Amino acid sequence: MKRTGAQILWECLVRENVKTVFGYPGGQNLPIYDAMLDFPMIHHVLVRHEQGAAHAADGFARAGGGVGVAVATSGPGATNLVTGIATAFMDSSPTVFITGQVPARLIGYDAFQETDITGITLPITKHNYLVTDVHEINKTVREAFYIADSGRRGPVLIDLTKDAQQATIDWEYDASPIKLPGYRPDLRPLRKDMEQAAEMIQKAKRPLILVGRGVMMSGAMDELRQFAEKTRTPIAVTLLGIGAFPASHPLNLGMMGMHGEAWVNQAIQQADLLLAMGMRFDDRVTGNLKSYATEAKKIHFEIDRSEVNKNVRVDLALIGDLKETLGQLLPHVAPADHNDWLEHIDEMRGDSAVRDIQNLPDSGHLYAAHVINDLWRFTQGEALVVSDVGQHQMWTAQYYKHDKPFTAITSGGLGTMGFALPAAIGAKFARPEAEVWVVAGDGGIQMTAAEMTTVAQEGIKLNIAIINNGFLGMVRQWQEFFYDRRYAATPMKSPDFVKLAEAHGLTGLRVTQRSEVEAAVRQAQQTEGSVVIDFRVEQEDAVYPMVPAGADLHNMIRRPKPSVLVETADDDKATW
Repeated sequence: MKRTGAQILWECLVRENVKTVFGYPGGQNLPIYDAMLDFPMIHHVLVRHEQGAAHAADGFARAGGGVGVAVATSGPGATNLVTGIATAFMDSSPTVFITGQVPARLIGYDAFQETDITGITLPITKHNYLVTDVHEINKTVREAFYIADSGRRGPVLIDLTKDAQQATIDWEYDASPIKLPGYRPDLRPLRKDMEQAAEMIQKAKRPLILVGRGVMMSGAMDELRQFAEKTRTPIAVTLLGIGAFPASHPLNLGMMGMHGEAWVNQAIQQADLLLAMGMRFDDRVTGNLKSYATEAKKIHFEIDRSEVNKNVRVDLALIGDLKETLGQLLPHVAPADHNDWLEHIDEMRGDSAVRDIQNLPDSGHLYAAHVINDLWRFTQGEALVVSDVGQHQMWTAQYYKHDKPFTAITSGGLGTMGFALPAAIGAKFARPEAEVWVVAGDGGIQMTAAEMTTVAQEGIKLNIAIINNGFLGMVRQWQEFFYDRRYAATPMKSPDFVKLAEAHGLTGLRVTQRSEVEAAVRQAQQTEGSVVIDFRVEQEDAVYPMVPAGADLHNMIRRPKPSVLVETADDDKATW
């Protein structure tokens, strides 16, 4: 039957089971938006900025909704997607971005709103396409979704010229097998490597599993648990790995890395075997590479061969999908008992793990850690929490304990301020039944605050907690520690967030004392529409512990004693 290129695009999206897209119309994608009205089975979310569309598509994918889709026009519309594309690329989020482009005959002539978006995004996409022929749309869309959602997942961009969108052809959907010579996403470990891994695991006396987001992306949560329990091996998680293994499980030590738990980093440095699963040895995890886990042999379970030995040299790489690899490995590993090792780690933990702080005396000061811990208690740990980037991100990782996968969403690799609010919009569309909380700083929330009106227009229910300390908090902390408290461009004035929420059509609340936290959270939960809570917290609090950039992993800055937060007779117990 006769179809325009724009109609073919939407028909292909329907065939890919797309139910929601996030986007913004413009001159070079008008045919796409006109055709959209003929496909009411796909819901379009009109964002207030294309960056919001990119983050929303990313959040949709991270929450388990499938491949996220965002649409923008050419020129500034396309370039406004770039930060969100880079965010998805760094964290391997399966997304497809569709941009309009000037007619093919005008490419290269600096036409109005012409930008080489495929050239711009080449380093930050898994693959991208410039489509100038209507006959290529069907094939391109199918390939894009396959590439985005196979192997090491990631973003794919389709740049579609306006004349290709408008052209009409006789068309029938082509569902023939996808053939991509050279693309091999289904690699499997060699038998001899599996045997070597089993032998290394059996010999280890101080093993430690390092868990990243790849565990959740492969769906290997059950296999990981079986492996850890069978071998009695403790687990440390990356920031993006939070939720892959229950926080309440006795084998879960907590988060590793720059702001990870002190005893976790010490355990990594003392381990004799590291089993890295679905993580890539990011610099925020390793610290100084020369001193990183020098006593440990290392096995890297990895789907992307290019990550192996990129940052940390390993003794063995098991290339393949983690769920399948662990499933094959499990029968070959013998049950083990590492009680001495677990007891040693528990001794290192000592009294420093006071993360359950609801009984701390109320000194009249409101600290971010109070807010996050109380939020965890009042939501019973069941919320889907989308955090922005900064100090509050680290406090959320430390004080909100996740037992379920896909409930902790944040920007890890790129560290994108402004991510949380639009990503939470996407997450809510992926998981409409979930209680979704945004945790953002007063700096980050202002970068994408316009999306509050998107929330209002869509009528979705979000709860937005703004950790307001009047600073760009994490940068201020670095200035405090390393620049003699020279606060250059970090003190910031913010709008009245209560009034701002109301101006966007949401409910606004303010909290200045810890005694007010529960009532505000309960009111937010019980309010039908979305709620913004302005938590006015202590201004110059810091995230502890902290490994300075490039320092040895075990050389952490600890909270000063005696603590300014709680007075006790024993200064050694005056830390959180």
